[in-house]
Amino acid sequence: MLDYARWKYVLVSVVTLVALLFAAPNFFGEDQALQVVRKDRVAIDESARVSIEDFLRSRQVKFIRAYLDEGRVMVRFPGVAEQLQARDAVNEGLAATYVSALARASRAPEFFRSMGLRPMALGLDLRGGLHLLYQVDINGAVSQLLDSYEQDFRRALTAQKLPFNDIAPAAIQSTNVNALRISFPAGADVQAARAALQKVVTDMTYTVTEVGDSRYIEASMSEAQVRQRQTDAIQQNIVTLRNRVNELGVSEPSVTRQGVDRVAVQLPGVQNSAEVKDILGKVATLEFRLTDTQNSAAEAVQRGRAPLGSKLYYDRQQRPTLLKREVIATGDQLVDATSAASQDGPAVSVRLDARAGEEMLRTTRANIGKPMAVVFIEKRRETTEVNGQKIDRDVTTQQVISQATIRGVFSNQFQITGLTQIEARELALLMRSGQLAAPLFIVEERAIGPSLGQASIEMGVMALLIGMGGVFLFMIVYYKVFGVVASVVLIANVVLLTALLSMMGSALSLPGIAGILLTVGMAVDANVLIYERIREELRNGVSPQASIRVGFEKAFSAIADSNFTTLIAGLVLWVFGSGAIRGFAVVLTLGIVTSMFTSVMGSRALITLLYGGKRRPAKLLI
Repeated sequence: MLDYARWKYVLVSVVTLVALLFAAPNFFGEDQALQVVRKDRVAIDESARVSIEDFLRSRQVKFIRAYLDEGRVMVRFPGVAEQLQARDAVNEGLAATYVSALARASRAPEFFRSMGLRPMALGLDLRGGLHLLYQVDINGAVSQLLDSYEQDFRRALTAQKLPFNDIAPAAIQSTNVNALRISFPAGADVQAARAALQKVVTDMTYTVTEVGDSRYIEASMSEAQVRQRQTDAIQQNIVTLRNRVNELGVSEPSVTRQGVDRVAVQLPGVQNSAEVKDILGKVATLEFRLTDTQNSAAEAVQRGRAPLGSKLYYDRQQRPTLLKREVIATGDQLVDATSAASQDGPAVSVRLDARAGEEMLRTTRANIGKPMAVVFIEKRRETTEVNGQKIDRDVTTQQVISQATIRGVFSNQFQITGLTQIEARELALLMRSGQLAAPLFIVEERAIGPSLGQASIEMGVMALLIGMGGVFLFMIVYYKVFGVVASVVLIANVVLLTALLSMMGSALSLPGIAGILLTVGMAVDANVLIYERIREELRNGVSPQASIRVGFEKAFSAIADSNFTTLIAGLVLWVFGSGAIRGFAVVLTLGIVTSMFTSVMGSRALITLLYGGKRRPAKLLI
C-alpha cells in the first residue's frame, strides 16, 4: 500500500499557501511613481500627504493615487510623462520643504502593504538607478593618520611636561608628506621627548637632530607603512560608504573596490543623485577643542597668524575665534550619534568611546566655567579655471558650529547644540555612518534610466518563460501524467523561490534570472532521477505502488549528493562573492533548498494523491 504521512501533506500545503501569499505582490506589476520626503527627514503625516495631492491637482498633474510609506509619500502615475511632470512641479513649487526622487510603486492592493508584504527588489540592471565611481585620495589617508598622531604626540608631551614649540607635517625622503617634525626650544630634553613619543606610536622611525639652538625630532613612516595605510583607508571607506547607503535606505546597494584606488557604488532605484552624492562623498569629522580666552582673535586676524598653542577659526557668521591646538576628542572616537531635541533647540546626542570619554572627563573637570567649541571639518574637491585650463584643487573647510560654556563635568555622553534641525539630522547621520579615512572624488556618474531596466526585465522574463515552457513540454510528452506533476512542482518551486527572495529583501538581477533557470533545470533533474528509478522498478516486475515508493527512496541519495555539492559552491559564492556573482549565488542557493523540497516532498505528495491509498493501479502513465 502506498501512503504518505498526514503531517507531510499539511506541511506541503502550509508552505505552498504561505509562499503564494508572500509571492503574490510580485504578480501585480508596477507603476511609475514619485517618492517625496521632507528635507529635514521628518516623517510625513496624513495632512501633508493631502496637501501634496492638492498641489499636484493644482498643477494639473494626473496621478493614480498617493499613499504614505514609512514616513514618505509615494505617488503613482499612469505613465512616464506624468511622472516627470510631477517631479518638475515638486522641485519647482515644494523645493523649500521636500525632496523628490523617481521611483516605481507596486500595484498590489493596500492590504499586502499593511501586512508588510512587498515585491522582491530589482537590481541595477533591471530597475535602473545610479552608478557612481569614486577615486580615493590615498595620500590624503596618510595625512589624516598623521593628524591623529599629531594629537597623540601633543597629549603625550603635555602630560610629561616636556616643552615643545610646534608639530608640523613634513616630507622625509619622499615627494609626499609621510612624517611629523616636532620642534623644541633651546635646552629641552630631546631624548626624554623621543622616549615619550615612542611609547605613544611604536611603529614610526624617530630621528633626533640638534644643530646649535635648533632641536627637533622627525617621526617618519616607512614606505611599507604608507602602502598599508592606503590599503586600509580604501577598505575603511568601503565600509563607511556601505553604512551611509544603509542610512539612506537604498535597497540592495553594491559597494565594491575597482583597481588600486577606486570604489564603485551602484544604487538600484535611485534617480535623483544630488542629495545622495552629498551624503556619500562628504569627508567630514568633528573636533572638540577648548577656546583660547587669554588671547584676542581680532589681534590674531590683524597679525595674520595665531599665537603659539592656538589656531584661528571662524564660525558660521564668519566671526573669528581662537581655539587651543590640543584636541579633546575627534569624530573617529564616536560610538553613536542621534538627533534629539533639547532646551536649546535641535541637538545631536553624542556617545564617545572609553578613551575619548576619559579625556573629556579630565578636560571638563579642570575647565568648568570655560568655553568649549565643536569644529566641523569638511574636505572636498573643487574645479577652477586657470589660464583657460580646468584645475582640480582640494579644499578644506573648518568651521566652528557650536561654542558653549562647560557648566558641569561630563565624560562620554553629551549633546551638541546650536544647530538647525536639518543640520542636526545630517550631522548625526554622518557621525553614525563613520568617518571616511580619505577624501573621495567622483570620476564617473551614470544614471541608468528605467527604459533599460524594463527592456532587461522583458528579455529576462521571456527567456525564463521560453525555457520553462520547453521543459514543461518535454516532461509532459516523455512522462505523461508524471510529467504534468513535474510541471506543477516546477511552478511551485518558482513560487517558493520568489517568496523567499521577497521575504529576504534580496535584489533580483539578470544573473539572478539565470540562477532561476538553472534551478528549474536542477529541479527537473531531480524529477528525472525519481521517474527513471520508478521505470526501472516497473521493468523489474515490481507493482506500481511499490515502484513509486522504492523509486523515491532509492533516488533520494543521488539527489541529495548532487544538490549538496552544488549547495557548497553556492554558499562559497554567496559569502565571498559580490555584485552580480553574489546575486546569482543567492538565487542558486535558495533554489537548491526549494527544489529539494518540491521535488522530494511536493512531488511525492501529488503522486500519492493520484495513485496511493486503497487504489490498485494496474499501470502507471509514466
